[in-house]
Amino acid sequence: MTGPARLAFSNQKGGVGKTTVGINVAGALNARGRDVLFVDLDPQGNATEGLGFRDAYDEAPPSLFDVLTDPERRESFPDLVLDHPEMDVVPSNIDMTAAEPELTLSRRGGEQLALALETVEDDYDYVLVDCPPHLGYLTDNGLHATRNVLIPALAESTSKRALELLFDHVEALELDYDITIEERGVVANRVESTNEGRTMLNWFDEAFPDIPVWEVRKRVALQRAFSEGVSLFEYDPDVDMTETFLDVAADLDEQFGFDDGATVEAAEVSR
Repeated sequence: MTGPARLAFSNQKGGVGKTTVGINVAGALNARGRDVLFVDLDPQGNATEGLGFRDAYDEAPPSLFDVLTDPERRESFPDLVLDHPEMDVVPSNIDMTAAEPELTLSRRGGEQLALALETVEDDYDYVLVDCPPHLGYLTDNGLHATRNVLIPALAESTSKRALELLFDHVEALELDYDITIEERGVVANRVESTNEGRTMLNWFDEAFPDIPVWEVRKRVALQRAFSEGVSLFEYDPDVDMTETFLDVAADLDEQFGFDDGATVEAAEVSR
C-alpha cells in the first residue's frame, strides 16, 4: 500500500470508552510490529492524559490548535510529535477548545489535519486519530484526513441513535467533499452479560453484516492501564482482552493490505 493506513475513532456519544479503545488498538498494532502515530483531536485531551502527557496539554504555543488554524504553522506539525514507548503521539492542547469557531471561518476548515499529516506520513504504518465526542469541524477533520472509521459503542440501546447520527454526518461529509469514508469495524465496549447487552450484540451483528464487530469486556485493568499512561500490552499483557485487541489489529492489517512478512511481536504476548 502507498502511505500509512489512516483510521479515525469516532462516536458522537460521549462516555463510550472511545479513547481507551483507540489507545489499546494502537498498542496492539505496535505489538504486531507496526509504527503508529496517534493524534489526539479531542479538545478534552483524554488520550493525551491517557498516554502520560498531561503536561503537554497545558504547553504554550505552538500546539495542534495552531497547526490546524494557521496555515503558516502547518510545517511545524512534526515538532509536536512526542515519543511514547508504544507509539508516537501528537497531543491535544487546552487551546483546542477554541478550534471549532476558528475552523468554521477557515476556507478549508475540514481539510486542515489532512494537510498537516502530509508532513509526517512517510514515517508511519498507521495514523490513528481520536475524534471528539461530538460532530463538528474537528471530527470532520479526523474523518476527512483518514477516510476510514472504527466505531466504539456501548452495548446499550442508546447506541442506536448515536450511530444513526454518525452515519448521517458521514454521508453528508462524503457528499460535501466528494470522498468515500469506509467503516472498518465496530467495537462493542464494556460488554456485560445482561439481557440488554446480549440484545445489543445481536443488533450490532445484524446492523453491520459486512464489517467485523468485536466485543471488549469490562475490565478494571483497562482503566488502570489508562491511569499509567499505557495500553494493556505495556501494563499487563496477561489480561484476556489483549487477545481481542490483537484480533482487531490483525483484521486491520488484513483490511489495509499489510503483508504478514513483518515481524509480529504479538507472538511474545502472554496468553
